[in-house]
Amino acid sequence: MDNHPKKERTFVIIKPDGVQRSLMGEILGRYERTGLKLVGLRFGMADEKKLWEHYNKDDAWFLKKGTKIAEDKKAAGLPADKEPIEYGKDIIRQLVKFMTSGPVMMMAWEGNQAVAVVKKLTGSTEPATSDVGTIRGDFTVDSYGIAAVDDRAVRNLVHSSDNTEDAAREVALWFIEADLVKYRHLEEQMLYDINLDGILE
Repeated sequence: MDNHPKKERTFVIIKPDGVQRSLMGEILGRYERTGLKLVGLRFGMADEKKLWEHYNKDDAWFLKKGTKIAEDKKAAGLPADKEPIEYGKDIIRQLVKFMTSGPVMMMAWEGNQAVAVVKKLTGSTEPATSDVGTIRGDFTVDSYGIAAVDDRAVRNLVHSSDNTEDAAREVALWFIEADLVKYRHLEEQMLYDINLDGILE
């Protein structure tokens, strides 16, 4: 792939809650209006095995997160009846259960600062603390607190890649290169053409 900054790619999944709440068009449109170019699109069920690869956590991560959960339970006077590593794995188990509960929309976007632009529009992970104007801030009221009480994953509408390394890995996991369309978008002339040749008649 061309290494020019305008060719940076990122990966997005509209999660089952975004699909079920008929927000696919709104979410896609928000990314599209930035000038990013949609180069890959799939709609369907996410594969459980691929989701475990997608979240890409190791035993050290599971142990760290699980230890914190066990400590929080003890501090709240609740029984901690599992090994800490199992509490850590429960985080991904809950995510996988949620992500396989219904269809999802998977997208690959391309453009300058694609990862950062999509992250900014998506908003922070917890919807209750996401800024107004972000997808999560505008369209859902879920929180870590209620998700923990209900023993489920946070329903925050969208996953987007955290950094360029994750984006490259996630795009390659969910799309084969032949699925990614290489085309010239007319808007690219305004965004990237150095001399803006051909605008004036």
